[in-house]
Amino acid sequence: MHNDDLPHEVILAIQRVLQAPSIELSEPPNVLPHDFNSVAILNEFFPDEASLAHIESVNLKLNETQQKLQREIDDLQKELKENQDPERMSLIQEMISDLLGQMSRIREKATESEAVVRNITKDIQVLDLAKKNLITSMITLRRLQMLVNAMTQLEDFIKERRYKEVSESLATVKEISATFKEYASVQRISQVLRRIQEIQGELRVQLDADFDAFFLQDTAKQIKPALITQACLVVDVLGIDSRSHLLDRYVALELKEYRRIFRTNDEAGQLDNLSRRFAWFRRLIQSHELEQGRVFPSQWRVGWFLLAKFAEITRDDIATLLSKAAPSLTVKSLLDDLQQTIEFEMSMAKKWATSFGEMLKFTGGSNQSQKAISTAFEPHLGIFVDAQDKALAEMLAPHRKKGKPPPRTSLDTTRTSTDEESKDEQPMVVLPSSTELFYLYGQSLDQCAKLSVGQPLFDLCNLQKKWLRIYAEEVLSLSMHKQRASARKSTDSRYDIQEIKQACLVINTADYCQATSSELEEKIKEKINLDFKDKVTLQNERDLFVSVISGAITALLREVENTTDAYFTTMSRSNWSNLNQVSGQSPYVGDLVKAAEQVVEAIKPLIEQKKYLRNFLDKVCSLMLTKFTNALVRSRPLKEIGAEQLLIDLQVVKGYLTKMPGEGLVTNIYSKALTKTTSRLESLLKVIVTPMDPKENFILNYTILIGDASLINFQKILDLKGIPRAMEQDLEDTFLMITSTKNDLDSTSFLSSLDMDPQLTGYATGGAGGTLFSPAVSLPLGTASATEGLFHSTSTSTQGRVHLQQALVHPMEICELWLEEGYGRTVVILSFHGCCCNALTIARQFFQVYIGWVLE
Repeated sequence: MHNDDLPHEVILAIQRVLQAPSIELSEPPNVLPHDFNSVAILNEFFPDEASLAHIESVNLKLNETQQKLQREIDDLQKELKENQDPERMSLIQEMISDLLGQMSRIREKATESEAVVRNITKDIQVLDLAKKNLITSMITLRRLQMLVNAMTQLEDFIKERRYKEVSESLATVKEISATFKEYASVQRISQVLRRIQEIQGELRVQLDADFDAFFLQDTAKQIKPALITQACLVVDVLGIDSRSHLLDRYVALELKEYRRIFRTNDEAGQLDNLSRRFAWFRRLIQSHELEQGRVFPSQWRVGWFLLAKFAEITRDDIATLLSKAAPSLTVKSLLDDLQQTIEFEMSMAKKWATSFGEMLKFTGGSNQSQKAISTAFEPHLGIFVDAQDKALAEMLAPHRKKGKPPPRTSLDTTRTSTDEESKDEQPMVVLPSSTELFYLYGQSLDQCAKLSVGQPLFDLCNLQKKWLRIYAEEVLSLSMHKQRASARKSTDSRYDIQEIKQACLVINTADYCQATSSELEEKIKEKINLDFKDKVTLQNERDLFVSVISGAITALLREVENTTDAYFTTMSRSNWSNLNQVSGQSPYVGDLVKAAEQVVEAIKPLIEQKKYLRNFLDKVCSLMLTKFTNALVRSRPLKEIGAEQLLIDLQVVKGYLTKMPGEGLVTNIYSKALTKTTSRLESLLKVIVTPMDPKENFILNYTILIGDASLINFQKILDLKGIPRAMEQDLEDTFLMITSTKNDLDSTSFLSSLDMDPQLTGYATGGAGGTLFSPAVSLPLGTASATEGLFHSTSTSTQGRVHLQQALVHPMEICELWLEEGYGRTVVILSFHGCCCNALTIARQFFQVYIGWVLE
């Protein structure tokens, strides 16, 4: 068993032993597994009764299977006994020991073989390294020889001024010498590299002398243009520094005369001779292109370098002259000089088909910040903005006077005339002063953008914002203040058509201004530099015009109120107790509807935007119902007959309000809101109409129509009905007894907000007169007018303004829609987030009046 080769079957057996995984029995072999199911096995053998007939065959088959398994067990036990023989295990261990010994001997022989091979190849590696070094040395020496020969040839070419060959030879020398940088520590190579630098220095000196002789036209040393053209090729090989040095010398030489002639302390260098500067440079460029400039390669752009240096010198001179002349500088002279400068820059850009800024950027490199000549005027363009301020002040001066108006002011758009003459007049849509204002804005904006798109344009933007505020506050809003100051007597039921036209004109003008302001903002942002773009906004000015529209609508409502006050006064003074029977509508109702209709129909064609007309009609509806309610309360006691008469009168008013907007303006929301408000008044009057006897029926009818268990509200009904004090206590006790058994009744209703002592003042003086009244809210923000502006554009609004716009176009109805759609208080507060302070104040008033929400 000591042979080197083991039997194959032994090797396989060893592998099986070494690789066999250890098996752990989870259960003893003589114990049935936990998942053993004898019933399932019996059901498998005998699935039905018929199978029981084969029980003998199944038993026989199971016996055969048992015998077969027993024989396998016996064989396995016999084999296991043989394998556990101590002599056999000893034999296996010896075989494993022999195997390990063979592996050790193989490892030793492999190590010896490696050492032998290393000794054999050692000399070969040395020879390979020597061959590689020899080849490198030969190549290096050959290159060094080529470099020395090229240097010698270069020196000869330089002496002979054969610049075309110099450029080629110099390029070769620089290319070859680049390969010797790693050998710079070798003395011989270091000397060669140092000599190359010396040759280039001598070449630069020689080139400077030749260029100077050519540029100065030295008669003692004639230089041909062809030689200079070839010399430029050498300059390119020497590098960008050499080219920059040469161009700087040439540009300084060409502009030397310009510096001498146009000194700032001489007459020729003054601002009024600015055109002479530009003419001089045009002649210089023409001479350069026809004569000396032809020797330079086109890619050098020598003309651009001349322009850049000229621009630098001229800009500094102009800046100095403007600083000296600042106290006496006029707008005309400044703009004339600036216009000449801009025209010169544009002509140069057109000449080379490249923008002036791009040419300056090309010549300035990455480390310099070149600026155009026109930038010297920017610090002084404030006088242009001041001139625009004066021009706007002069234009709007006649319209801003608060005293006696001139013969024709901005707001005096109509004159006293007969009705026939008024019909022949062409109605004015917006105030001429507004279109004139924005026309002047457009002119000044375009002019300033041509001069500068930086700080001066931003200053002009702020100036325009200032005059927009002045126009809104001192021109448009002023007329509204005058109307309040000259309010008519309450007994005067005639409406003033001139005031109506004036208010409608203010609405249209303010809408035009706020829409055109959005377009103006977009135009400014298109023109101004990126540094100022985010700072440009006219939102506050647009909000101010929206406030003006709100004030003008208030003035129109004042006309409606003044016209109808007399009839509501008649209603409030009616003695319903003396009325014996109902015989149709009251005399005052027809006159009331006719008066309101006259005012509304006069206003409808004068308002351009339907959204504002809808807003006005919403408020008229609320005003009429509120004043009707107030007059009803003041005319108590009503009694049953009086309540019946008021029900008929209410239907007449409701009928008019239903058709008041017309087919083009009526909306479902308007109709629903009108129906809901009038239904509440009808319920109130129906309760009053109900007889007192029996009292239980009266109280039951109250709970059905009003739907609350509030004793205070019930007392209001008793007060309106005119119940004597002696009967009130008994009715109140009965009311409390009946309502205590009705758990479905609310604690409040619409009667909770009914004011039993309404103010006599109305909309014109700020009195709301009850919660049915539509508050003086603002109007939509950021909406575009149908009237085209000077700057046609569309502005976008924030989400908050969109919600505000929806609410304020239909102030009486939109709450109904929002409540039906399930809008909560938090959603409404978030919707108004980001609006201006004025809009937030209006929103708080709006939702407090309609829903009872207090928006913090």
